[in-house]
Amino acid sequence: MNLHAYAETHEVTNQVPPLDGINLYRSDLPLQEWVRRYQGDWADAGLSAYGELAGGPLMQAGFLANENKPQFKSHDRYGHRIDLVEFHPAYHELMGAAIAAGIPSAPWTDPRAGAQVARAATMYLHNQAESGTSCPLTMTYACVPAIRLQPDVAEHWLPKILSRQYDPRNLPVEQKTGATIGMAMTEKQGGTDVRANTTRAYPVGVGGPGQPYELVGHKWFCSAPMCDAFLTLAYTDKGLSCFLLPRHRPDGSRNQFYIQRLKNKLGNWANASSEIEYRGALAWMIGEEGRGVPTIIEMVSLTRFDCMIGSSSLMRQALTQATHHCAHRKVGGRMLAKQPLMQNVLADLALESEAALALTLRMGKALDNAHDEQEDKFARLVTAIGKYWICKRAPAMINEAQECLGGAGYVEDTILPRLYREAPVNSIWEGSGNVQCLDVLRALSKEAGVLDALFAELGDGHGDTHLAAHIQRLQTDFRDTADIQYRARQLTEDVAVALQAKLLLEAGNSTVSDAFIASRLDRHGRVYGTLPRGLDVEALVARATPNAG
Repeated sequence: MNLHAYAETHEVTNQVPPLDGINLYRSDLPLQEWVRRYQGDWADAGLSAYGELAGGPLMQAGFLANENKPQFKSHDRYGHRIDLVEFHPAYHELMGAAIAAGIPSAPWTDPRAGAQVARAATMYLHNQAESGTSCPLTMTYACVPAIRLQPDVAEHWLPKILSRQYDPRNLPVEQKTGATIGMAMTEKQGGTDVRANTTRAYPVGVGGPGQPYELVGHKWFCSAPMCDAFLTLAYTDKGLSCFLLPRHRPDGSRNQFYIQRLKNKLGNWANASSEIEYRGALAWMIGEEGRGVPTIIEMVSLTRFDCMIGSSSLMRQALTQATHHCAHRKVGGRMLAKQPLMQNVLADLALESEAALALTLRMGKALDNAHDEQEDKFARLVTAIGKYWICKRAPAMINEAQECLGGAGYVEDTILPRLYREAPVNSIWEGSGNVQCLDVLRALSKEAGVLDALFAELGDGHGDTHLAAHIQRLQTDFRDTADIQYRARQLTEDVAVALQAKLLLEAGNSTVSDAFIASRLDRHGRVYGTLPRGLDVEALVARATPNAG
């Protein structure tokens, strides 16, 4: 008997074609529309080019960078302390592409209308290929306003920070073609409560803004420890102050900056996060002495904005995978995308994704117009609202997208497990949910005109009775200050969905806005896939499904 005849047990059928090489920009109709809406359409060609890169070579580099985690090298083979973190070449490929595209620099070097929107869209594309590199990219981008507060330091550092050349060499900044910046704020005993920090700064000479100090202490979280310098906080006699601490001293010697270990994280594997110590590390004061938190707060706000971009982009990539799979996979002889319950799920995921994108790019518009008082107040409030809500929605949304693929969505051959591991970091990094909601209350109670700016933005409901009623309830809820901290999450959620509904209504696509309002403002369901009857779910799914571009 010839048993070899039975070696092939089945023919492979009903499998989904790969998405390899897809242009992530051209295949994303909502992204193109929202970029145009907020004056970023001049960047269309550049976004298309980066979409091609992100969906092709960078997507593959993302898998490699996560399969080969960074390695900490404390000493060289001779026993000298070196404190290096080594990365796979794929990580450097990702960083090089992003910096060349201006992700950390473009809005600062070319601050035209729509610059922050175009930059956010580029980051949105990059983050779908690999999220770990977004940490150093974000901090390098976000440090600029803080460093500009100290002109003498800025003159020395900003040309390298704003360079479009990625230079990973471990050298003094004077010898490099470009620089990246990290941030180290939290300590073991305090976490978010940076007032509990114990790190001390001692003046080398006269002291004061722009002057050198030596820092002694520790930081419990220092992400991207191979950056060229770090914005950090330490106490002087006048209080908590902000400092720029480079990896090298002016004479070229290594600074007294010691990595203790790398964090073993749930996700974000391509990025190194560390615990560090300062043992007399040389640093320069940035901004007014004793005003370290106000000095660094704009950097924190911009990193929170990037958390919104990050979570929105993870949701989009999960949606892309789910809609593509369902457009090509048959169950019971019918395509999944044509089956009513799956249409309900996919349409619901599409609404979540587009609403997150709309609020994120609206924030980009506000940053582009920060000189306008209304826009500045809007950005102050919505940074916290968007960071809370979008980052909270991402993990469950991505998990639902995994379910659309069944078991295939749970194995590492697909990107979905990585997206799911990545999703929680944005809700935790730069202040977790409670911190954001309390910041919303702080802005509304302590900063004049912020509440008025919010309701000016929301308007009267734009002709929709459901939104109008929701806005009226919000006004009543904010007038009631009893136990308002207890209710802070509910208030923040209600503001977030009101803003999203308003933005979708304004955009003029009634298929999208009607479905969002019917499902979000009427509290129709508690999980995805519970959209009410009467919606054009086929159109919503078609709008979200990646096309050939």
